[in-house]
Amino acid sequence: MMVAGIMIGSGIFLVSAEISRDVGGSGWLLAVWLLAGLMTILGALSYAELAAMMPHAGGQYVYLRAAYGPLPAFLYGWTSFLVIQTGTIAAVGVAFAKFMGVFAPALGARNPSIPLAADPALLWGVTFDNPVILTLSLPWLSEPLTVFKRTEFSISRGQLLAVAVIMGLTLWNLRGVREGKWVQNIFGVAKIGALILLIAIGLTMFSGDAIRSNTADLWGGIQRTTQYETVGKLVPASGLLLALMVMGGGDGRSAVLGRRLEQRHLHRRRGQEPASQPAAEPVPRHEPGHRAVRPGEPGLPGVPSDQRE
Repeated sequence: MMVAGIMIGSGIFLVSAEISRDVGGSGWLLAVWLLAGLMTILGALSYAELAAMMPHAGGQYVYLRAAYGPLPAFLYGWTSFLVIQTGTIAAVGVAFAKFMGVFAPALGARNPSIPLAADPALLWGVTFDNPVILTLSLPWLSEPLTVFKRTEFSISRGQLLAVAVIMGLTLWNLRGVREGKWVQNIFGVAKIGALILLIAIGLTMFSGDAIRSNTADLWGGIQRTTQYETVGKLVPASGLLLALMVMGGGDGRSAVLGRRLEQRHLHRRRGQEPASQPAAEPVPRHEPGHRAVRPGEPGLPGVPSDQRE
């Protein structure tokens, strides 16, 4: 359930709308999902092979260390901790606040389409007299590219709610693996159940007008989107190439799989197979991603001698 919950992230309920706005057609939307599904399967097979070859806890850190050395793996570990995973957690927290705003507008996130003073979720905000704009000049562009623009700064109840949710889940997971497992299972079942419900509604409750609207122009809508125009200004290319760039606009799986295979490997070396829910064994403090060496235990097969702990 942990792997399923990681693979089916909460962002699946958000990215569909964003992709639809970028591609402008149901045909491109389905093509994106099919391509992403194929890439996910290839990535999952690759991770499975790597985890079987190197059954260590640490996920991508272990694989990068074996392929490129300790420095790139170390930099990836800190980047994942400070930027990648933290940014993902923050985005999901804000998404939670946005959905909460549907039921309780006072607890939602800031709505840019509403004036600052009229937003019910606003706690404090200020509008800049001179917007903060950062641009990038490129030789082939007639005008500078705007990479950052800020016209206001605000603090909403939705932001505080997102922070509270993240802190609450963090404190709960700090209680232990067993307690964190229940949270993961509950949210995993909820996400899978919601997806099944949405699929059932889409297959049973539909109208002829909706079908005709979605199939009238499967591929042409992408050329009328703002994203297509933006990418066309940035990169001069043909229409199909631009469409593929617009379309292009699994770490946790590897870490969980590596830890599980490491447990199985150790149990087999001891002459027994692990139970379906093995008890969590204490792990001595050591460098992140490295498994502690037990006295008298030989190196693991399939791992270069210079990469063994």
